[in-house]
Amino acid sequence: MAIITLTSDMGTRDHYVAAVKGAILSQLPGAVIVDISHSIAPFSNKHAAFVLRNAWHEFPQGTIHIIGVNPEADAQTAHLAVHHRGHFFIGADNGIFSLLFDDKPEEAYELTMKLDMDHLAFPTKNIFVKAACHLGRGGTIGMLGRKVNGVREQLSVRPVVMDETIKGEVIHIDNYGNVVTNITKDLFTSVVKHRNFRISFGRPMHDIRQVHKTYSDVPHGERVAFFGDSGFLEIAINKGVVGGGGGAAQLLGLNVTDAVRLELETVARTVARA
Repeated sequence: MAIITLTSDMGTRDHYVAAVKGAILSQLPGAVIVDISHSIAPFSNKHAAFVLRNAWHEFPQGTIHIIGVNPEADAQTAHLAVHHRGHFFIGADNGIFSLLFDDKPEEAYELTMKLDMDHLAFPTKNIFVKAACHLGRGGTIGMLGRKVNGVREQLSVRPVVMDETIKGEVIHIDNYGNVVTNITKDLFTSVVKHRNFRISFGRPMHDIRQVHKTYSDVPHGERVAFFGDSGFLEIAINKGVVGGGGGAAQLLGLNVTDAVRLELETVARTVARA
């Protein structure tokens, strides 16, 4: 039984998501359709990639992932089917595939299969669904079109290490108002080792000097830093949520792309004396 996931910026107020699901079930009755998210920020490859890359590997191999964000093709942007680590990904070659994986995709094919109708206005339904259902029926990816040598690159912002300071930034704010940075646990461990540090992202009174394991390691309403399931450093307020006292983003005044610095205490003291 084929599993097809959907990630899009279409929201759930309109008919678009239902139309995509209906098209899948018409072509592949019995398909298991899983919504990863339809609340991606409009046209945001980075948001879509962050959400999908933290979910796809939890699915069984053979799962087909439709990406309905920036789905239109043009002279420079093809529609692709990508095969990577036993999974299939279908979307536009607009840079998003380079953000989904830490390494290059194993195979990529431009979708050139014959279409039965005018498909330009709604490619997620009229092109991606047809390709996904072909794969779901056991069809080979090579039958979808011609093989291409690579995918379009879109640079992601990486933290910078300078003078024993990690300079990162906010890359995501979740539904609870928790702030996700681009500082990984591996980078943190390699730089900090066993030395004292502080995490700075605004007013000095908000600095954090310890990384905990989870929210409940601090009292309700207190700020906390920990490494989430995605492997990135997160900043949160224990039991703080948007609309219920405020999440970390709201209470600490943080937005996507805002700077987050992790400074070793020796550096912090030198700066303080200057």
